[in-house]
Amino acid sequence: MFGIDSTEFLVIVIIAVIVIGPKDLPRALYKVGQIVGKAQGMARHFRTGIDAMVREVELEELEKKWAEQNKRIMAEHPPETQVPETQVIEHASASDAPAASAVDDKPPYVAEAPAAPAADAPPYVAEESAAPKQGDAAA
Repeated sequence: MFGIDSTEFLVIVIIAVIVIGPKDLPRALYKVGQIVGKAQGMARHFRTGIDAMVREVELEELEKKWAEQNKRIMAEHPPETQVPETQVIEHASASDAPAASAVDDKPPYVAEAPAAPAADAPPYVAEESAAPKQGDAAA
């Protein structure tokens, strides 16, 4: 725990029993536990704050590094000039199916959901037979 051996801990317990007394020892140990718990909570909070600051600094460094790499890559490989979409569609032949379907509002592979049942109707209604069967309660 704090680098205390079992014999040292035993000496501390014996002195605590003699000084505090066996009657008040549980209350004293409870208070010591509360103080140690609060100290651990503050240490955890402090450590979390330091870790967050370190992560922010590392993130800023990585963002700067990525920006420099992005500039270098963009300088080495300039963006290609893009052909406007209208020119691509004009030059497409009639037999070219993908280019022709790009003009449509919906691609042919999109499935449509069936119409929803009425709000007051159950989702499934069994067919009613004209004559009651043997064993039915209504018969």
